[in-house]
Amino acid sequence: MSLFERFLSLWVFLCIIAGIVLANLLPGVFAALAALEYASVNLVVAVLIWAMVYPMMVAVDFSALGRVGERPKGLVITVVVNWLIKPFTMAALGVLFFTHVFADLIDPADAGQYIAGLILLGAAPCTAMVFVWSQLTKGDPNYTLVQVSLNDVIMVFAFAPIVALLLGVTDLSVPWETLVLSVVLYVVLPLAAGALTRARLIRQGGEAAVAAFTARIKPASVLGLLMTVVLLFGFQGNVILDRPFLILLLATPILIQSYGIFAIAYFWAWRWRVPHNVAAPCALIGTSNFFELAVAVAIGLFGLNSGAALVTVVGVLVEVPVMLSLVWFANHTRGRFPA
Repeated sequence: MSLFERFLSLWVFLCIIAGIVLANLLPGVFAALAALEYASVNLVVAVLIWAMVYPMMVAVDFSALGRVGERPKGLVITVVVNWLIKPFTMAALGVLFFTHVFADLIDPADAGQYIAGLILLGAAPCTAMVFVWSQLTKGDPNYTLVQVSLNDVIMVFAFAPIVALLLGVTDLSVPWETLVLSVVLYVVLPLAAGALTRARLIRQGGEAAVAAFTARIKPASVLGLLMTVVLLFGFQGNVILDRPFLILLLATPILIQSYGIFAIAYFWAWRWRVPHNVAAPCALIGTSNFFELAVAVAIGLFGLNSGAALVTVVGVLVEVPVMLSLVWFANHTRGRFPA
């Protein structure tokens, strides 16, 4: 990792402060940016999220799916935890905390929005940053690629139905048109664009050309993330300044979910005697979130200033520190796994 990437948590924190400060200094500018939307999708945020997602999709090699049958245990853990456990435990934690534990501390009218934001985070497993976590734990890069590729394929078909199911269970209306539009806009189209770009680069210069291209455009991805954080915290700045205790409340179920999901996947891998270079990435994939998608869909479904969008922004806030702590733990427990 570059020096800049190593201190990503610091840059995110500084962008959070910048967003809040700028929103108070230039409220008219942020109001104008918030108004630039079509079909409930903010156009500025859409461009920035494409800047984040597109480089990640170019790096995904779907030919790796042909190796799905090799060492299936890690893939089984990844799929079961990501799609059969994580979305439902996140929804359950949302209901538990925002309709019971924190019921007296929040506005009851906002509880549904907070639950929806958690559902969106829980139904979007990581697709890109997991390559960083895998590298930091000395994971098998080829196997991680297979896991991510399989996850992306499942996400295209499963994200919208799972979100709709869980929103229905929690008695929230399901705006199918916006939900499907968001999946197409932030998953299907970037995935197709990335695949086409990758195919062209492979024809021109093989994997070396792909690596060179992704290295050139990677700064755009990081810049897109940081600018999105500035905008989102600018849009939510008043809420954060007026109710900092609310941020702590929103972070609580996210933290419990993150460490709990990692514990399930990591312990399962240990019990199955999965090698550490597969076990660590498969546990970290489920723990980390594709927060770019969650943020985008929350904005599209509920609006820039919604409670759901605020929850997904808090997810961005806690993501990197939590994942770095789990990387540390995985590296210090390597000896308990087979070589």
